[in-house]
Order: sequence, then C-alpha cells, then structure tokens
Amino acid sequence: MNVPLTHAAEGLERRAFSVADVIRMVEIGVLGRDERFELIGGEIVPMSPKGIRHERLKIWLCTFLIENRPKSVSVAQETTFHLADDTFIEPDFVLYPADKGIENLTAETALFAIEIADSSLAYDLGRKAELYAQFGVREMWVIDVNTLRTTVHREPRDGRYRSVDAHAPGTPLRPLAVSGVTINLGEYN
Repeated sequence: MNVPLTHAAEGLERRAFSVADVIRMVEIGVLGRDERFELIGGEIVPMSPKGIRHERLKIWLCTFLIENRPKSVSVAQETTFHLADDTFIEPDFVLYPADKGIENLTAETALFAIEIADSSLAYDLGRKAELYAQFGVREMWVIDVNTLRTTVHREPRDGRYRSVDAHAPGTPLRPLAVSGVTINLGEYN
C-alpha cells in the first residue's frame, strides 16, 4: 500500500500512538497489513523496501541459523518485537530461549538481534542501535549487505552500547549468549 508521507510538522508536537492503537488501525484497515513500518516512541516510521541482496542474505542467514542453533534457542525472522507500549521494531532476526516462547519475547529475553542493512545502514547503526541499547537488548548486529561488514554492538548501558566493533566478512563471529554458533559471512555466496 502506498501512503503519502509528510514532513510538514517537523519540530512540532505530534500525537503519539501506542502499540494497541497501531494494532487496531491495522485491524480496521487504516494501516495496510502489508505495510512495512515500525513504531518508535509513538511515531509510525515507514521502513525502506528490501532489495534482492537483502533477501538473498536473509535467506542464507535464516538457513544457517536454523541449522546451527542449539535446540534450546529459537529463531524469529521479521517478528514484531515489542519493546514498550509505544515502541516496536521488526528485526531481520532475533534469537531467544525456546522455552520462553515467542509470546514472551522481550528485550530481556532476547539473546541477540540481527539487522541486515542496505539503504537503512545509517539508521540501523544510529537510531536503531540506540533503541536496542535503550531497552537493554544485550547484543545486536548490523550487517551491511553491500560489503558484508558486520558491526557488533554489546554491553548496553545508558541508552548506548559500550562495545561497538566492526568486522570484515571473513571474521568468525560468535554471539555471546548463543553457545556453539559461529557465523562467518566469508562463507556466504
């Protein structure tokens, strides 16, 4: 669904929406079920369309994660990840303890999240990383689909990650909270 966007009220107060408001707007058709957006601090933020490079890497990574994860860990792909009453995001992947179930996915139960970025790279490395840190998600990766460079964010504190390191595609990466998993984007073809 193509919806006109406006920037006319920059700097002015706006009505903040809640997650419940957005769910209701989708239910009654104000927002289309196929629209891609996130709710950030009460503002509906349209998301960029995904290109073929993004989709190819996402498929490869999904297969890898499902096949190599410990059985005690579940993988959610593009799930609506509720962080607060006025904020939800849709990471490309979030891993969480299988015994918690997707219905109990929170910033505290998330083991780590992955964002695959193309045109959204600056947003994912900036504002989106701040959101993950603000809500205490312990680890978040941003993979640049064009270079396969991965920026690993760890140790959230005071709305920022204390550890932020960028890695070349051939670097074996291991999420801290998911033992036995090593991802090497140098193996992606």
